[in-house]
Amino acid sequence: MRYFGRIYVIVALLSLAFVGLTWRIVYLGTVKRDFLQHQSAERSLRVVKVSAHRGIITDRNGSPLAVSTPVSSVWASPELYDPTKEQEEKLAFLLGAKLKSLRQKFSGGEEHSFVYLKRHLPPEQASSIRELGIPGVFMQQEYQRYYPEGEVTAQLLGFSDIDDKGVEGLELAYDKWLIGSAGKKEVIKDRLGHIVSELKVIQEPQAGHDLTLSIDRNIQYLAYRELQNTVDKYRAESGSAVVLDIKTGEVLAMVNKPSYNPNNRSSVKLTALRNRALTDVLEPGSTMKTFTITNALESGKFHPWNKVDTNPGYWFVDGKKITDREVTDMNYGVLTLTGVLQKSSNVGAAKIALALPPDSLPKLLHRFGFGDSTYSGFPGEAKGYVPDTVHNRQFVLATIAFGYGISVTPLQLARAYAVLGAEGILRPITFLKTNEPVVGQRVLSAGVAKQMLTMLQEVLATGGTGKRGQVSGYHIAGKTGTAYIANAHGYEKNSYYADFVGIAPATAPRLVVVVVIKKPQGEHFAAFVAAPAFANIMDGALRILNVPPDNLEK
Repeated sequence: MRYFGRIYVIVALLSLAFVGLTWRIVYLGTVKRDFLQHQSAERSLRVVKVSAHRGIITDRNGSPLAVSTPVSSVWASPELYDPTKEQEEKLAFLLGAKLKSLRQKFSGGEEHSFVYLKRHLPPEQASSIRELGIPGVFMQQEYQRYYPEGEVTAQLLGFSDIDDKGVEGLELAYDKWLIGSAGKKEVIKDRLGHIVSELKVIQEPQAGHDLTLSIDRNIQYLAYRELQNTVDKYRAESGSAVVLDIKTGEVLAMVNKPSYNPNNRSSVKLTALRNRALTDVLEPGSTMKTFTITNALESGKFHPWNKVDTNPGYWFVDGKKITDREVTDMNYGVLTLTGVLQKSSNVGAAKIALALPPDSLPKLLHRFGFGDSTYSGFPGEAKGYVPDTVHNRQFVLATIAFGYGISVTPLQLARAYAVLGAEGILRPITFLKTNEPVVGQRVLSAGVAKQMLTMLQEVLATGGTGKRGQVSGYHIAGKTGTAYIANAHGYEKNSYYADFVGIAPATAPRLVVVVVIKKPQGEHFAAFVAAPAFANIMDGALRILNVPPDNLEK
């Protein structure tokens, strides 16, 4: 009987245990069902991001200028990170980091669930890290921007940051258009955080929109090469060049020196990031005489054949001396208006400006877009400066007439000259390819614009300052400009801007090219420094675009 009692006790205990387990199963399966499912999902079901690539930037002919390439970024989960000493040493080596700095990334303990170890690794490096098999170390696919043309398009395109967001140049200007939208997907991960199964896509990634620029890759390269040769030859501080389509307002090329490699910015100087062609201003010197003469013709009081007496080669205005040569007074004597342009006479330009209502020249310059943004949409574009009034300031007006006392950007200079080539129409500037005709706004009569083109051709004729800007087979209308550079203490004695602006073909205008060289050494006159670079760029651009010659020898 004693043994049966023990059996009853054991059976009773087993029955109680069975009832308890049954009740626990029922309780967990009903009352705690939702809670347990949530906890299970938290440990195995995850929603992960699916990266989307940034839109491609191409030139007008479809050549890629900026593309996004897939790369891997390495991250770790501190709570799962458990390498052997050998694995950790190899990981540090592959990451190019010291073992101490690698361990410091985990110094916060397990309170952080996500730590980047390194972003944007090349495939072979990422593969080597993956093969280590370290618990808690994972790969994440992302995209990195690559610029095939490198320094040739650097300041124009700018670049995107490590998160693929535009931070400079056109990458910044059109960031909302280019940037993609990441997707989401549901996955199952094991206890080490590895994905073992992909369940479903919650949200498809949306790639960024592609962007077609007005830039012609071949003309861009040509302009950059010629600018680089000129800057190097004259040991200049910097230089810029712009090629503009007169008919559409499209920028076909915009280059700067010094430049940088946007694919490797580890040692880039901040000064190299600027797109000087539209962020930096200069006093343009004699290229402004074109608009002084334009203003004179528009007034009706002057004609191309009217005479201006520049004797004896200098003139005093408000007690200050204006000369036709910086060192010795060059006496051009009596000149026609065309001669004032051809010889680039400061005295002649000043006398013409002061013979007209004082506000007429500043007003014309404003009409041509000076002193205001071109509204190209490029970040950081400078407006330049034109005095609003010059009443009772004769010397100020006289200096404006030959390119001092105002400031312009190379892009503004290109657009203003394009007005002459477009028979008096001011067209908006664009960096995007234009598929439709651009109407623009009339700011000058067609008759005066045509007169100016004829007169500007004489600047490149024998005896003109711009003869080195000639292009075989084409009539060229252009103007040289050489100007002192000002600093906080006044004008520097031996520092100059040398610039040249030209239009071609002069009889059927298609292109404007501007070349600006800052602080050339040895030689500083634009006729020698900027004009030859202009000729080479214009020559190449016309032939790339198959623009018919208008000056073939018979």
